[in-house]
Amino acid sequence: MTANNIVCGVGIAYQAKLGGIRILDGPPSDLLESSALGYRMDLVDIFSNSWGPADDGKAMDQPGRLLSEVLYKGVTEGRNGKGIIYIFASGNGKFHGDNCGADGYINSLFTVAIASASQEGKSVHYGERCASIMATAYSSGSSRNEMIATTNLNNTCTLRHTGTSAAAPLAAGIAALVLQANPDITWRDFQHLIVWTSEVAALGANPEWTLNGAGFWVSPNFGFGLLNAHKLVTTAKNFQTVPEKSVCIMPVKLRGNRTLAKGGKVAIKIFTTGCSGMKSEINFLEHVELIATVKYPRRGSLSVYLISPSGTVSYMLEERFKDAATTGLKSWTMTTVHSWGENPRGIWTVLVGAREKEEDEEYIVYSGEVKSVTLRLHGTRSMPLHYRFGPRKYEPFFLQQYYLRAADSQ
Repeated sequence: MTANNIVCGVGIAYQAKLGGIRILDGPPSDLLESSALGYRMDLVDIFSNSWGPADDGKAMDQPGRLLSEVLYKGVTEGRNGKGIIYIFASGNGKFHGDNCGADGYINSLFTVAIASASQEGKSVHYGERCASIMATAYSSGSSRNEMIATTNLNNTCTLRHTGTSAAAPLAAGIAALVLQANPDITWRDFQHLIVWTSEVAALGANPEWTLNGAGFWVSPNFGFGLLNAHKLVTTAKNFQTVPEKSVCIMPVKLRGNRTLAKGGKVAIKIFTTGCSGMKSEINFLEHVELIATVKYPRRGSLSVYLISPSGTVSYMLEERFKDAATTGLKSWTMTTVHSWGENPRGIWTVLVGAREKEEDEEYIVYSGEVKSVTLRLHGTRSMPLHYRFGPRKYEPFFLQQYYLRAADSQ
């Protein structure tokens, strides 16, 4: 790539080398996807992915066994052990009632999910929301907004690139600037940098921002906010690598009535010490995974919330009106970053709900059961060194606040 070459858009990372891997010209498969995202791990630093399961409000898919293995290998062995950065667009199916909690690629620990905001800093009509979105980049919103200028087929340019598919490559370019500034940044360092530097003020006029128990503002629509390339790069230059990660697994023995009736909720309380005193002890959270099996005759009627001991509410999965699958949830993994930095000790609450009104309710008896729940905590035993400068400081912003509180959810 070359600066000031008067070709299409302005560009971001002028010293980056760019390549393309074709995987969407035929039926997708686990083998094809794993081959693409595992390509030349000795050379590739960043994968930018503007693809995923259909954004139709019905599909529910996740990485297969081969791709799951490749993603793990990529973050543990890629970039000489520092980890490849996998950027994914969070999805464009909001107007179909879609939700990225139903997208296993976005829910992966090893990917960075990027949402879109309009040039006015507003949420966009197509942007899916969920608790695993890390951050946001600009794209177009309404028809009167300008779209993204970039290269196109047949050596041409376009001024009409849009969607989260346009936001994700912007994030990948910013990631390239970060690695250029400090090649020792690991894949987890990059995520911590996003949490520590993303801007809320530019997006603060949107509802549903919440301040978590560690002092980070976070949103189901925008993650930790708008990526700020300057802050990311300047902070990365002297960033000290975060401590080794621990994993604390909490399988839950379910007791009592777990029957899920139409319009009802099942609340499950989970007490954890965060594996205190063990090798896997966690005092500072990163990702939290919730693995659930729920039997219910209409999958799209289900909603799942997770409330941390600090009172932070994560929208793990929301109702999808087009999803009429009868399979319920089968060991489905949902991920939240909304409790980032919190201490996990205490009582977690899982709320599984079912929609009250169904179009075909006279023909089907809507009743189900929460079969199993597992909580998997990811974080560190010792404090990341940049936390000593905390709590994080934010630019003043006007907040349209009506986030869900724990007391309102039970």
